[in-house]
Order: sequence, then structure tokens, then C-alpha cells
Amino acid sequence: MLGNRDCSQSIDFRDGCIHARNQDNSGEMHYFNLRTMQAATNNFSDANKLGEGGFGPVYKGKLIDGKEIAVKRLSMKSKQGLEEFKNEVLLIVKLQHKHLVRLLGCCLEGGEKLLVYEYMANTSLDAFLFDPAKSGILDWAKRTNILNGIARGLLYLHEDSRLKIIHRDMKASNVLLDDDMNPKISDFGTARIYKKGIEEANTNRVVGTYGYMAPEYAMEGQFSVKSDVYSFGVLMLEIISGKKNMGFYHPEHGESLLSIAWRLWNEGKGLELIDQTLVDTCPRSQALRLIHIALLCVQEDPSERPTMSMVVLMFGSSSINLPRPLAPPFSVRRPIFSDQSTTSGTMIRFSASDQSSTSAST
Repeated sequence: MLGNRDCSQSIDFRDGCIHARNQDNSGEMHYFNLRTMQAATNNFSDANKLGEGGFGPVYKGKLIDGKEIAVKRLSMKSKQGLEEFKNEVLLIVKLQHKHLVRLLGCCLEGGEKLLVYEYMANTSLDAFLFDPAKSGILDWAKRTNILNGIARGLLYLHEDSRLKIIHRDMKASNVLLDDDMNPKISDFGTARIYKKGIEEANTNRVVGTYGYMAPEYAMEGQFSVKSDVYSFGVLMLEIISGKKNMGFYHPEHGESLLSIAWRLWNEGKGLELIDQTLVDTCPRSQALRLIHIALLCVQEDPSERPTMSMVVLMFGSSSINLPRPLAPPFSVRRPIFSDQSTTSGTMIRFSASDQSSTSAST
């Protein structure tokens, strides 16, 4: 069934390497000892802290040979920490794509669970997109390049990789930017493998970030590739507007970025949604088309949303006619938790059977 890990999957630590294997694939990466990680990060000092990842803080480090790294330190308090740790190693060791962050190795020692990644000098997308002092760096060309890169990364996960992955937590803080502002999708702790021919699966443990989660996943625990498409649509609107989806929310009026985008697009005022620092310099027809594609991605019915392969095609050809989108589910209400910084979000977990929820920092 979709989402179930094969019982033969395992992780071995031997000969200075991590060997992750299952029935039909294998891979390995370097095993770092704890002393090396402490030295690289100045004992996980606050001065080296880059931000918060999905399950704990991320630190900048430097190895003895001068190579810069990013070290994700999974929270010791998380009951699911070891599970997510193994899940991320098992998945990402087998994934290779220029728009996916590269996992160099890990450390499991002394109660620590550490994941070691390539260092991305420009940190995460949200650190630029939602910071008034930095957002201007993201001109229209950079934003469309970022959108294309994320789309191609998701297409690889959904259709082109051997494993076929649903990310389940696609958001701005999980998109890292390299020296040239090219995007790389990160944080695979909550990702799930799905089997070809299985359209969707259910879970009683919903993990993700409210505001990006598709309604069928948030409310019923149903997830599929179309759940990631929905999250990507929200992210598209954020990149186009420069505004957080959750930052627009007004409880009394039910206004969110999705509802505002839908209203403006239907009123023929889509240009008002575009980041005002870009509206005079971006190709307006292209911007309006991207808003149209984003609204197709966030439709309430998953079957109405395009696949990521279709999204990439729509990005690449203006001659493809776009269907009229149906209303997004902005009327669906859930408890609201606001982000506390540009490098952290709010993750909610709840049982789909009783719909109770609690919040946890990502």
C-alpha cells in the first residue's frame, strides 16, 4: 500500500560509510563521528545556527579540509525523530537531481541524530521572499527560474525517480538557494514512497505545515502526488506576490492569499496580486498566466489539479490553452498558527480519525 515502507529497508553503519538498502536499490554515503560534527559547528553554537528545519535546528559547519556543510540536528525531544532520520537517509541517498539538496552523510551517536548536507550559501527561499530588505534581490527572472526549478524537482520525485516520492511538506522554507539562486528542494523527513498504479493513500498521522496542506490531506489524511501539486500552487502564489499565505489571513473575513488571488483573477485584476516591486518590470501576460496555473494547482478537487509534468509543460509553452480553474478551498477553516520567523514555520499533527490537533515548531 502507498506510504508503507518495505520491511527489508535498513541502514548499516560500517567501514566509515552508511549503507541504506532495500529490495531493489542500494546506496551509501559518509558516516561522520560526533566529535567531527562538534568541531565543525563549534559545538552547535548559536552563532553557527542557520535556522530551523523540519525536525530541529540547522547549523553551518566547516570540515577540517575547509569544505562547508549544513548540519541538521534532529530534536532529542521528538518521539518521531529516529523514524524521520532513517526515512530521510533511506530516501535521499537514492535520489539524485540538480534541484534536490544533496545529503553528504549522517551521524547517529551519543543520542544525537545528525544529517549532513551540502551547504547552500543563500539559505532558504523564505529568508529572501518574505524579508523586505532582501526580496528585491529576487527579480522576476530569478523568481521564474526558481519556480521552474522547483517544478522540475517535484516532477523528478513524482515521475522520474526510481522510488516515486510524495514530499508532503513543500513550502518556501524547504526550498534552499545556491550561490546562483537556483532552487533545491530539501527536508525529506516526512516524504513517502508510493507505488505505481496507486493513486492515493490514507494516514492517521498528518504531518505538514498548515497553509500549504491540501484540504483532503489536512481534513481526511488522504495524500497523493496531487497533495504536492496543491502545496506547489500555494508556493507559486507566494513567489508571485511576495506575501505569505498565512500572513494574509483575517479570521473575521476568511481572507487568505488564495481567496484574494481567486477574487482578483475573477475580477480581471490579477496584476494587483503581483509583488508591487516587480509589477512594472515583469512581463504581465506571463505573470497572469502563472497566476492562472497556480489557481489550477490549488483547486479543491485533486482530480482537477494538473500533474507536475503538465505544470512543466504549461510553464514551457504559452500555446497550451489553460482550462478555467474552479474555486480553491479557501473556505475550509482549520486552527491558525502564525510563523514566528522567516526561517521557521508551523507544523501541525493530528489524527484524521478525531481531527484533534497540536502544533510543533518546524
